[in-house]
Amino acid sequence: MSLEQILQHRRAIRYYDAQQPISADRVEDCLKLATLAPTSSNMQLWHAHHITDPAVIQQLVPACLGQTTVSTAQQLVVFTVEPSLYKERCQQNIDFQRENIKRTYPQAKWEKYTALQTSYYTKVIPFLYSRFFGLWGGVRKVISTFAGWFRPIPRQMTEGAMDTVLHKSCALVAQTFMLAMSEAGYDTCPIEGFDAHRVKRILGLPCSSEVSLIVSCGIRQPSRPLGDRFRVDFSSQYHRIGE
Repeated sequence: MSLEQILQHRRAIRYYDAQQPISADRVEDCLKLATLAPTSSNMQLWHAHHITDPAVIQQLVPACLGQTTVSTAQQLVVFTVEPSLYKERCQQNIDFQRENIKRTYPQAKWEKYTALQTSYYTKVIPFLYSRFFGLWGGVRKVISTFAGWFRPIPRQMTEGAMDTVLHKSCALVAQTFMLAMSEAGYDTCPIEGFDAHRVKRILGLPCSSEVSLIVSCGIRQPSRPLGDRFRVDFSSQYHRIGE
């Protein structure tokens, strides 16, 4: 399918066809494609919990407020953000960039670019992602507000703001996954109506994990009419600045 066909095919499906199973391996392949989605500072602080066990899916139905998109789903993917992994991801980025810089740039640039990458992942990222019951985020906010009087600087530095950054990155991953599923001829529905505490308890997730989005998977039930999409007029959302 072309990109336009993929986008037209993707709909938020509420009822899946129980007679049409989908391949768990194909869904996993779509999740592998989703790893190509961009994330802030390439930190990739997300996990995908791919649920293929019908019994676990049924356990999750009440935690997802009894929604039919879950109760009729063939499979589920629970996307979580993992802020506690930031130190590990920093080191992985540094290790990768040390070799990547040698492959990409002339030798005269190696030392400079390696130093820049190392400084970013050993100083800037730990400064932004470290937590202490919300207090350290408040300190960052004060520092950014003061520094912003003299030069442009990112202002979203509280722990809540950094949480938003993680969830935005995870949403890009989830959207990429859903488009890959459409290209495979499968259907999905992104779900935000759930009890995150109960979902984590059912799946045995650690306290540090944050449930970002649940995506139900299957093939749409043909007897259920979808109707037309509602979208507000494009002119009310589109603002061109310049010629």
